[in-house]
Amino acid sequence: MTDVESLLRELAPQVLAALVRRYGGFDTCEDAVQEALLAAAQQWPAEGIPDHPKGWLITAASRRRIEQWRSETARQRREETVALAEPPDREPVTGVDDTLTLLLLCCHPALTRPSQVALTLRAVGGLTTAEIARAFLVPEATIGQRISRAKQKLRGERLTGDERPERLAAVLQVLYLIFTEGHTASSGDALSRVDLTTEAIRLARALYAELSDDGEVTGLLALMLLTDARRPARVDETGALVPLAEQDRTRWNRAFIDEGVSLITKALATAPVGPYQLQAAIAAVHDEAATGDETDWAQILTLYDLLRVVAPGPMVTLNRVVAFTQVHGPEAGLAELGETAKDPALAKHHRINAIRAHLLEKSGDAAGAREAYLAAARRTLSLPEQAYLQSRAAGLGP
Repeated sequence: MTDVESLLRELAPQVLAALVRRYGGFDTCEDAVQEALLAAAQQWPAEGIPDHPKGWLITAASRRRIEQWRSETARQRREETVALAEPPDREPVTGVDDTLTLLLLCCHPALTRPSQVALTLRAVGGLTTAEIARAFLVPEATIGQRISRAKQKLRGERLTGDERPERLAAVLQVLYLIFTEGHTASSGDALSRVDLTTEAIRLARALYAELSDDGEVTGLLALMLLTDARRPARVDETGALVPLAEQDRTRWNRAFIDEGVSLITKALATAPVGPYQLQAAIAAVHDEAATGDETDWAQILTLYDLLRVVAPGPMVTLNRVVAFTQVHGPEAGLAELGETAKDPALAKHHRINAIRAHLLEKSGDAAGAREAYLAAARRTLSLPEQAYLQSRAAGLGP
């Protein structure tokens, strides 16, 4: 990607946010921004990048937006006068962070969560419709329809700033969902999708830059960094999945770990405790252990007990079983898993079988473990996970 392309991708959401704030109308503003970006992509490589590229793009997009409104009322004509009076190379001064503004708009409560995710990746992340479709392994037409419907619902919407508290939780959840899908793809032949994790971290950093005093914003960024730090060691040289306990920890991203630990330490000391902070604290305990055997599982179990109170959910309960087993042994873990498996939301999840297989293997029931590994392999849509589970079953003999 050239310097111009990188700059345009960085500035696109900021320019779109500025136009939406000024004019409203997400879809028409996006069309105007796309035309401005196209003009810049054609002119800047030959003429050079202007002194104030963001101001150049906002002015160009505003002019295009005004052309669309020439036949409208005197209110639009007044806006035209204001926009055209702005010098093209002047950097506009705004009181609200543009990326945050656009994130809040994309997480409008009228939109479904899948639409919020798709629109965020398109408008704020700068991913194309095809890239989003490939990341989530759905047809491009499906993503296109989601984005189109979302923009239609946002027609005429503006942000005043009053929406920030109620929408921030949705923004955090959307970024968390994007990161989670990137970290462990729910289906397909790739264990992870680096484009999604990278974009989620970039957006979380932008959010943190605006809201560094918010404990949950800090916690989410810390969680992403501490989790992504292990990515280099999650597969071996053949591409096969490597479980956490067996990973080569020298391959972990130490810079991400140090930054994540610093962030979560600050958040826990200065802000009310929330679910993202607790998850980040759990990730920090894992990352700070020199080996798998040195992991402080008792501390992790305590954190999961707190998380189950603050933000109860089936996956929290399931992850707690793993920590409970490490503290109390496989037989106690199997009993706990039996209770957890009664939750209808987990009844058909492959991780129930995978954890059961691991516990049966540790307790000496090779035949039962093999059957459970194969059952888990049949239920996951991730090809790397299937291969790993099948290899564990094969290692236990016929």
